[in-house]
Amino acid sequence: MIHAVLRKKDKDGKDVDVEFKFGVGDVRRVLDLQDSDDDPTIMSESLVKGLWCRMGFTGHINGKMYKRSFSMAYRYLMHCMVHSMSHRKGAFDEVADYIMNAIASLVLNRKYNISQVIFEYVKENCRNEVDRHIMCPRFIMMLINDKIEDLPKDSEDVMDSAV
Repeated sequence: MIHAVLRKKDKDGKDVDVEFKFGVGDVRRVLDLQDSDDDPTIMSESLVKGLWCRMGFTGHINGKMYKRSFSMAYRYLMHCMVHSMSHRKGAFDEVADYIMNAIASLVLNRKYNISQVIFEYVKENCRNEVDRHIMCPRFIMMLINDKIEDLPKDSEDVMDSAV
């Protein structure tokens, strides 16, 4: 579980601390992900590396995975996954292991516990003492909106997703 405290204004304009907790189940429910705790977060290494070869990988099979080392047909999928799921602030050409596992599950149509992966990397970034930043800020905002219903919002700054 992640325990967080937000400060908001009450009806009288005074600052009030609001506590909330969320876990993997909340991530799964709020993001409407169709995975379960029983689904794997790590695919077999031989399965993933075999998939790399079928995806046109031209790099060293035991080295780092770079988007540029894959065929054009898969490069855009990797680009989208790296930019939307990466927990880092840079190195957007390198494909992390957990992203490659997610891509393998997508390409092979296998179950994958993406909720657990998202939660673990959000938790890791919260615990980082040196370089703390918010991973997946839209996901975090959705969790906050789910947990704190009367949170005041600026109508100029809110994207309505109920379309």
